[in-house]
Amino acid sequence: MKKFFKYSLQTLLLVAAFSFNACQEAFEELPQPDEQQTINASSSTAKLIENTASYDGSFDNIVDGASCFALEFPYSVRANGVEITIESKEGLHLIEEIFDELVDDEDFLEIIFPIVITLADFTEVEIAGIDDLRELAAQCVEGGEDDDIECIDFVYPITIYTFDINEVETGSVTVESDKDLRTFFAGLDDNDLIGIDFPVAMELYDGTKIEVRSNAELANAIEMAKEACDEDDDDDYNDDDFTQERLENLLVECPWLIHEVIRDEVNQSDQYFEYVMNFTEDGGVTVKDRMGNSLMGGWSTRVTDHGILLNLEFDVLVDFNLEWFVYEIGEGKIKLYAEGGNRIIMHSVCDLFDTDPNTLREILKECNWVIKKVIKDGQEIDRLLGYEFNFLPEGLPLGTVTLSNGQNTSEGLWEITTNEQGRLVMAIDMPSEEGVYFEWPLSDLRNDRLKFKVEEIGYELVLQRVCDDNANDGDVAEIRTFMMQGDWVVAEYVDGEIDKTDNYVGYTFDFMANNLINTTSSEMGVSYPGLWRVLRNSDGKLKVYLNFGEVDILDELTEDWVFDSITDNKIILKDVSDDPGTMEKVSTLIFQRIPTTP
Repeated sequence: MKKFFKYSLQTLLLVAAFSFNACQEAFEELPQPDEQQTINASSSTAKLIENTASYDGSFDNIVDGASCFALEFPYSVRANGVEITIESKEGLHLIEEIFDELVDDEDFLEIIFPIVITLADFTEVEIAGIDDLRELAAQCVEGGEDDDIECIDFVYPITIYTFDINEVETGSVTVESDKDLRTFFAGLDDNDLIGIDFPVAMELYDGTKIEVRSNAELANAIEMAKEACDEDDDDDYNDDDFTQERLENLLVECPWLIHEVIRDEVNQSDQYFEYVMNFTEDGGVTVKDRMGNSLMGGWSTRVTDHGILLNLEFDVLVDFNLEWFVYEIGEGKIKLYAEGGNRIIMHSVCDLFDTDPNTLREILKECNWVIKKVIKDGQEIDRLLGYEFNFLPEGLPLGTVTLSNGQNTSEGLWEITTNEQGRLVMAIDMPSEEGVYFEWPLSDLRNDRLKFKVEEIGYELVLQRVCDDNANDGDVAEIRTFMMQGDWVVAEYVDGEIDKTDNYVGYTFDFMANNLINTTSSEMGVSYPGLWRVLRNSDGKLKVYLNFGEVDILDELTEDWVFDSITDNKIILKDVSDDPGTMEKVSTLIFQRIPTTP
C-alpha cells in the first residue's frame, strides 16, 4: 500500500533527522548502584523518566505521519476524497478501510484545518494550516519514530522530593499520571535536584508488574525495556509489523473464516464466503465449504526483500493457488494480495468452530439477553429492538426460550449445536416470531455480547447480556428513576442536519415500570404503547432503548440511543451512524419533563 499526504511531510522529517542527530549530546552513564539518591534534572536518568512519561503520538500516524504529537479529537479529514470525522482512536480504522479498498492505488489524505495537537510534554497547540504542521513535524525524526518509551509504564501515584544544592529537602509533590510527571519536569531547571520515594511499581508492555527500589534499578529497568516491544511508529492504523514466525504461529492458532476473494480482478467472494481454513504445523491446510465438504491442500511461507509470502497449493481450489504477499495482520484479520488484482481477506474465529456447545449454552443461561439488532433478508426489524430473551435450561439439548417486550411474551424452543462446518449454531424454534425463527450461526462470542450472522443472505442477530436488569449499576438506576418521574415532551430532535422537532409537537411520553412506555397524541387523542429500557452495553456505554413498534410517526425515534447527559429536567440522547466510507451523521434527541402543577 502506498500512502501520500496531499502535502508531503517526508522530506521535512528527513532533514529533521540529520539536524536532530547532530545536536545530540554525548551519552551519559547510567547511575551506579552505590550512587546518591538524588538525581540531576538534566541527567540521563531524568531523561529516561521523561521519555517514559511522554505522550505517545504514534497511534494516529496514518493521519499525521509524526509520532512526536497527535491530533486531538474530533477532527475531519478527506481520505481519497471521502470526508470523514474522527471522533476517537477507534475511528481511525475508517481511514484504513478506505485506503484498503484498492491495493495498488495511491492513497491521499488531507487534514481539514484548524486542528489542535498534543505534544510529547502534553502541551496543546492549535494549528491553523499545513505550514504550521510542517514546522512541528520537523521536530520528529525520520520514519515517524519518537523518543517516548512505550514498552514500560509507571504505576501511579509517585511521590517526588526536591532538594537544594546541599541536598537538603525543600518540598515534595505527588504525581498521579504521565501528564502530571511531565508537567513537574517542565518546571525544573537543569541543575535542580530531585529524589523519588521508592519503591516504585512499573508495568511492562505484556502486563508484567515489577518493582524498583533505587535510581539505578529504575534506570536499568527502563533501559532494558525500551527496545523490548514494537512501538508501532509506522503509518498504518493496525500493527502491520510481523515476523515469519509470528505469521506461522498465527495461522495455526485458530480456524480462519474467508470473507473476501478476488482473483484476476474478478470478485469471487460469494462463491467462497465463510469457507473455513484450518492450517496445521506440518504444512497442511484444510478448507471446509458451507456444506462441510473438506478440500485438502498445503501451505508454506518465505521471506523476501518485499515482505513475507504465503504459498497456497490446492488440487481443487485453483483460485487460491498463488504465492500471496501478506500485507496486513490486524486484530483477528489477515489480508493477502498478489499482482494482477488478486486478494484474500480472512478473519480468525477461535471460539466459533470445533468448540463445545456447552460453552455457549452456559453463557446464554446465565442472564437475560436483549436484542440490539435483527436483520432478515437484508431488512432491519426495528419492532424487535430491546425485546428480551430468557433461555431456560429445561429439557436440554432442547430448552424453552421466551421473548418479551414487558407486556407480551412469546415462547419457543432453543438448541445449541454445530453445523456441517463445525461452527456453533443457535437454533430458535418460535413460529410466532418470524424475525428470530432461524438457525443462527455464531459470528462473535463474548460473555456480554453475542453476534450471529449469515452475510450472504442478509441475516444478523446481535444480543446484549443483561444480568439482574443491571440492578447493581448505580448510573442505570439513576437514569431510570429520573425518566419515570413525570411526563415528557420532545424538546429537540435533530436528525443529522435536519431539525424534525416540530413533527413531535403535541406528543407526551410516560416512562413506566416493566420497560413500558405510553405515548399520547393530544391532537388525535390516541395512545401508543411501546418499550423502553436503560442498560450499560458491552463497551461500557449507557444506552437508552426506545421502541415504538410500528407507529409510523414515532418510527424514527426507535433506536438504541447513547445516553449523553441529564440537565435542567432534560435528558439528552445521541446516535452516531458509523457506516464505513461515509460521513458520520450525529442525531440528537432531547426529552424535557413537563412541570407539575403545584
